[in-house]
Amino acid sequence: MGSIYESLSGAGDLRMQGENQQRIEEYNAQVAEQEGKAALMMSQFDQTRQAKDAERLKGKMIAEIGAAGGSGSPVAINLTMEQAAEMELENLLIGYEGQVMNQRKQQSAALSRLQGQLAKAEGKSAARRANIGFGI
Repeated sequence: MGSIYESLSGAGDLRMQGENQQRIEEYNAQVAEQEGKAALMMSQFDQTRQAKDAERLKGKMIAEIGAAGGSGSPVAINLTMEQAAEMELENLLIGYEGQVMNQRKQQSAALSRLQGQLAKAEGKSAARRANIGFGI
């Protein structure tokens, strides 16, 4: 008997809307989580590529300094060390940016799930109000 009244009052539709919104938000959360994982993977790839590029640049720099006859000079050593430090900082920054993006996406996923739970609860609450308004 409650189902007939729920149909007439529209409560079932209101409850269904909340549940549908929760499913949409869960999908959005899953997409955000996948985007976060992809950002991490991309930053790891970029770090690997940058490290290889840095090694090539370092080797080229050492060869050029050696060809110029200055491989033992303090200036050449300082230049090589400074360049290595800059390349390491760049590599760390790439990893940090990937971590930050992943954290943002995970937070977005958590927010989507919370919004879904709220939508479902609001659907239930709206259904109750509709039933009360219909006299059930």
